[in-house]
This record gives sequence, structure tokens and C-alpha cells, in this order.
Amino acid sequence: MKTARELGLIRDGLATGPLNAITDVAGVTVGRSDLRGAGVVTGVTAVIPYPGDIFRLKPRAAVEIINGFGKSAGLMQVAELGMIETPILLTNTFGVAPCVQALIRRAVTANPAIGRETSTVNALVCECNDGRINDIQALAVTEADVFAALDAARGGAVAQGAVGAGSGMTAFGFKAGIGTASRRLAVGDEAHVLGALVLANFGLPGDLTLPDGRRPDPGGHTTAERGSVIVVLATDLPLGDRQLQRVARRAGAGVARLGAFWGNGSGDIALCFTTADPVEHEPPAPFAAQRRLSDGLIDIAFRAAVEATQEAALNALCMAPATPGRDGRLFPALADWLKENPVR
Repeated sequence: MKTARELGLIRDGLATGPLNAITDVAGVTVGRSDLRGAGVVTGVTAVIPYPGDIFRLKPRAAVEIINGFGKSAGLMQVAELGMIETPILLTNTFGVAPCVQALIRRAVTANPAIGRETSTVNALVCECNDGRINDIQALAVTEADVFAALDAARGGAVAQGAVGAGSGMTAFGFKAGIGTASRRLAVGDEAHVLGALVLANFGLPGDLTLPDGRRPDPGGHTTAERGSVIVVLATDLPLGDRQLQRVARRAGAGVARLGAFWGNGSGDIALCFTTADPVEHEPPAPFAAQRRLSDGLIDIAFRAAVEATQEAALNALCMAPATPGRDGRLFPALADWLKENPVR
């Protein structure tokens, strides 16, 4: 399978990082576990901001709820405190509970004082409903699957398409899944990068709008938008939590460029974290110095978030093969449509 850029859908914009992936942000790793079985087509994707104990050294972060029809865990505390304490897990809607349990177990193993001598831990899990393809009632995701995804986390190239949490996802009537992209940021005399990882499971058939203006129509029209999209944005740019939320908000523009309107039954969530100036769990002094970008220069991060989100979502579509649904309906591959409908 080829990426959206390799298929000629992305031709301009900011320069990409060397891998065009969220892992272009130094220290960020991604892992996955794929679950396959009788009626089961699902999985778990893990995003780890950097090596080490995230509970003890917390990345600063923000969340933007674009449309809140979702069952994720941990978002409320991120919104309140502006930091995360665990890796970020993505899975199907009914897989949230074992993901939370696994994150808690791993955090307690590393920090036995959690919940006793110190605070509890805020497990962070986001979800989309993959029930069109996966038998979600099978409750197939286990803590062992979560540990496998966490232990598989690596830097370098990120697998895209129908893998990990994206195994059973669809978008705009096509098969979709996991996609990623990145953009380089030049700010003053410093070089930075922003990367996106998207779990694409949104959009009505016939609404997809490609960057060249074409609108692929796979048929199977419905009138209700009940999909979801999770966007994880990572950067090494020093941003305050208010700025991180502003950047996260721009992920919505990247999704909208593709033709989404964030329907009533859609869970559309964006998380943005920075690896710069993390927060110590037990700070040694009453005050901590943190750098932050001047607001007058933040447009470059906004543009990067929009472009990377759009390309990552397209990659999720372009890299996923045609797959039958649970009701026998075929969710076609966007790559096949592009092959049959070349630009003239």
C-alpha cells in the first residue's frame, strides 16, 4: 500500500520530518497489538511521549473536545491540570476498561506509592467504535494485549492502515485505521517538529473531499454520522497548556478539510502534548521555569497541526485494504478507487 503523498494527493505545504510520522518528535514511540479471530478485527495502539517514568516526569498537554460523543478515559484531568501521567492508548469503545487497568498496573509497578503515599494515576485512553467490522461485544481486548502494545513501542517508521486500534475502523464508507504525518517548524533560529497520529473512523460516504477536489463515493449512504476520530499531536516546541489546547483545536480544521462535519453521534477528540519542559511529580522547588512560544509566532504550529492531521487521516485511508464488514458489506480501499479513477 502507498501513502497519500506517494499517491500524489499531497503536493505542497510545510516540509515533513524525515519519517513523516509522529515519531519524528524525538523520544516519541508507537507500539501496537493486532487482534484477529472469529469475528474479531481490533487492537490497541500505544503512543509513549518519551522514555522513562511518565508519572514522575509528566508531559505538558491539553485536550480539545470537538464533539464529545465518546467513552474515553482520563480526559477530564488532562483538561484540568494540563499534563498527562501515562502513555496514550487507543482502542475500540469496549476496550477502554482493560486499557485503563493495564496502565494503572504498569504505573503502580513502577511507583508502588501510587494511591497510598502519593496521588492516584490518571490513565489516558481514547476510543472509536469499530463495530461495523469487529464484533465489539466479544470484549476481545485484554490487559495482556495492552502490555504487548506498550512493550512493542519503538521509534522509527509507524505502521499505518488497518493495524492496532485501526484494525476495524472505517471512514467515509472506506476502510480506514491508523495514519501518521509530521511537519518541520522553523521558529527563530530553532528547528522543531510537530507530528500527528490519527485513528480515523469518521465521515459519511460521499462526503470525503480529496486535496485535489475530487469526492470519492463508495456508495452505502447513510444520513447519521456516528463515527469518531482521535487525533494525537506531539511536538518538541515549548508551549504552555493554553497554547497546547489552541494547537489541538486546529486538528478539527484538518479533519474538516476532508469533508467531516462532526455529527451529533461522532466522538471527535484531539490531544496535544509537548516533550519540552515536563512537570516533575515532586518538584524540588516552589517554582519551576518553563519556556513558551510567543503567541505572535504560533501560526506555524497551527498550520502544522492542520496539515499533519489531514495527511495522517488520508494515510489511514490510503494504507488500508478493502475489508468486509460484519453484515457482509464491503468497505473498499481508497487506494483502489484512486487506481480506477486517475487524475485526467
